[in-house]
Amino acid sequence: MSRIDESREFIPVRIAVLTVSDTRTPGDDRSGQVLVDRIAEAGHILAAREIIPDERDRIADRLRAWIADPEIDVVISTGGTGLTGRDVTVEAHRDVYEKEIDAFGTVFTIVSMQKIGTSAVQSRATGGVAGGTYLFALPGSPGACKDAWDEILGRQLDFRHRPCNFVEIFPRLDEHLRRK
Repeated sequence: MSRIDESREFIPVRIAVLTVSDTRTPGDDRSGQVLVDRIAEAGHILAAREIIPDERDRIADRLRAWIADPEIDVVISTGGTGLTGRDVTVEAHRDVYEKEIDAFGTVFTIVSMQKIGTSAVQSRATGGVAGGTYLFALPGSPGACKDAWDEILGRQLDFRHRPCNFVEIFPRLDEHLRRK
């Protein structure tokens, strides 16, 4: 099973946090704060943080801007992954993905099932890659953000995690662009 290989050096990752909400402010953004706290506790770097409304074009534009920023390696959004009409974060993410990480949503559902049972079916958490940047869309609840970080992202964004992790393949994410 998975483990941390203490013989490998930790590599901090530069992570941006995007809260998608029509109502949240910096003072009451609990889900965004959960992610910020866990990023810092893990030893990673908070590269950017923003709150924007549930508007597909604005979300996609923010993702594209952060993908183009060489100081950002990973973007984690929270909010807008449900089933209501205003939940458009997943669509915005898919507008910018070059490749979707299909298993991310599956593994997130498995983790969620252990916590909230069949209510996990209402989440559309997703992950993907674009421009050499990892992108993850998480539900807007603090519990879901904790679960995603503690059970998936915290491990996969740790270079020491075995048998494999997202960090070790950073150099190859955009190799197709260098072959031209």
